[in-house]
Amino acid sequence: MNQPIFTTYYTEVLNRIDNIDPTGYAKTRNFLDGGVTYLSPYISRGLITLPQVAKAVLEKGYKPYQIEKFLQELAWREFFQRVWWHHGEGLFTDIKQPQQQVAHSQMIQGVVDGTTGIDAIDQQIKNLYQTGYMHNHARMYTAGITCNIGRAHWLQPSRWMYYHLLDGDLASNTCSWQWVAGSFSSKKYIANQENINRYLYSNQSDGYLSQPYENIFDQAIPAALQQTVNLQLPVTLPNTDATLTLDENKALLIYTTCWLNPEWRKDLAANRVLLLEPSHFKKYPVSEKVLAFCLALAKENIPGIKIFTGEFEDLKKRFGGDTIASLEHPLHQHFSGVKDPYPWMYPQVQGYASSFFSFWKKCEKHIVSLSK
Repeated sequence: MNQPIFTTYYTEVLNRIDNIDPTGYAKTRNFLDGGVTYLSPYISRGLITLPQVAKAVLEKGYKPYQIEKFLQELAWREFFQRVWWHHGEGLFTDIKQPQQQVAHSQMIQGVVDGTTGIDAIDQQIKNLYQTGYMHNHARMYTAGITCNIGRAHWLQPSRWMYYHLLDGDLASNTCSWQWVAGSFSSKKYIANQENINRYLYSNQSDGYLSQPYENIFDQAIPAALQQTVNLQLPVTLPNTDATLTLDENKALLIYTTCWLNPEWRKDLAANRVLLLEPSHFKKYPVSEKVLAFCLALAKENIPGIKIFTGEFEDLKKRFGGDTIASLEHPLHQHFSGVKDPYPWMYPQVQGYASSFFSFWKKCEKHIVSLSK
């Protein structure tokens, strides 16, 4: 399989949107070489938005019922965001019920090393380190092995995966790990070897997953998953110019690694600053590869943007002007100034939905608005 290539140029991302085959996506997305869009890094980093993608596809003339699966997958991402907005810091604790049969709250060495004993998963872990991407099905398999066979609590493994993902999205990543681990779902998720072989094109026939589903949980932790490690996730932020100058007579627009949208207030003459807060990255670390990707998205698509490593209050003091604007977002709550509305796909849907099914039932009533 060819490894995905992630451009950092906005015009090329727009071309990628234009080339989406939503019907092929629905049929093949679960396979390793399926017709996935590879748009997730750009959605996660705010280069593009969910309503932008949905509108572009619907404008090709598809009826909503023809591309329901594609629209549902976009809605899953919005659902996870709404879970975050509703629970706040509670997102990073067991949401619905405690994870069961937890042996420890550390990371599993065999997962970090890509030596789980499941050949296809080990290869996907190594690909993750190389590319910053892992197919969604492989993510679920990895989480299932880690939490439900290795019996690690989901939190540290989810931090490990987020650290390496170009499309790291705190809401989607955290909720997905909890869904697999059974703390945000009615039961734990696991795939047996036959399932993995089918979708990842492997042919392994031995190992701890080569058994019927009714027996798969009734086993001791395999030797390959027994050793644990204290997770080390170092972050190296760029040293920014101490002489950074800003025009107090213009507005200050604040971008972050989750909001790098080149269309945002693009006609406004303003100071544009990508804010890298050390306190944020201490709490939610990312790899050197991920940070370089975000910096490239900013520099190549937002004219005149400057990089500032420091806290919001430091930047505010450096600015000295009156007008500061940012995006409404759980990570931006401590920012003062104007907060532009978050670009929801379904702004008409109000109230918290505890399950995707109940959320989607509300969304279906408003699908027609996506093309407007």
